[in-house]
Amino acid sequence: MAETLVKDLIEAGIHYGQRASNWNPRMKPYLFGKRNGIHIIDIKETVKGLLLARRFITQVVGTGKDVCFVGTKRQAKDIIAERVSSVGMHWVTERWLGGTLTNFRTIRRRLKRLEELEAIDAEDGFATYSKKMESQLRREQRKIYRNLNGIRKMDKLPGALIVIDVNREMTALREARKLGIPVICLIDSDGDPELVDIPIPGNDDSMRSIDVIIRELCKAVTDGKEQRLTAESARKDDDMESPAQERRRSRRAQYRASDAGTPEGDRPVEASAEPVAPAAPVAPVEPVAPQKTE
Repeated sequence: MAETLVKDLIEAGIHYGQRASNWNPRMKPYLFGKRNGIHIIDIKETVKGLLLARRFITQVVGTGKDVCFVGTKRQAKDIIAERVSSVGMHWVTERWLGGTLTNFRTIRRRLKRLEELEAIDAEDGFATYSKKMESQLRREQRKIYRNLNGIRKMDKLPGALIVIDVNREMTALREARKLGIPVICLIDSDGDPELVDIPIPGNDDSMRSIDVIIRELCKAVTDGKEQRLTAESARKDDDMESPAQERRRSRRAQYRASDAGTPEGDRPVEASAEPVAPAAPVAPVEPVAPQKTE
């Protein structure tokens, strides 16, 4: 598995960084060297970060939380929308709206507005509105759908944020840091790894490298969902067994209580193991004749 993963990463060109003149000195521990003015990313560090991210995502999803993928650059939009939707997670591929996490209540209100507009459109196609009002409502519907469709099923804050390109998604990173949400990021040689919790050093401009990273992280989501289902089924089995156990305990408690409250003379006598000899027959008593008095 590891050999296949390394081969896919190398073929995708994930080890090619940015120009040496644009690098971030904080990325030095993740760089292998420099070739023709371009930094080469250490593939060992890429695999290490990817495996750590997979393990963490599996743990987060297994505990019942969801994750959100963020990639608004052109190379990542279609890949994220296709792969993340197949595993039932949330994503943002258009402009990140300020307050998506820190002002989540307002975002939920906008999503309710989208549901209202879709209901009106499905009912009569805005036939009861004027042409001008219909145009405005349809424009509003398209805008909300484009920006928030990927998180319309997200009813609570995610357990982790997965980001492509740390420099482009700076607003999302700041909101996640403010709320204490862990961040996993595919970060190139010009990014700052201290802004994220689990950096995955690699080329964030190549569609093939982005596809490999998103594919592996989606596999981790699938593994976490399987663990979640296993834990839920085990919990249901425990809930089904607990009433019977409580009934057995209650019966034993009743027996103990009744036994403790019974008087000593009323308690049933236990049968002796030794046979009891029968009592000897009693001789009849002869009547005494009355004596005469002088």
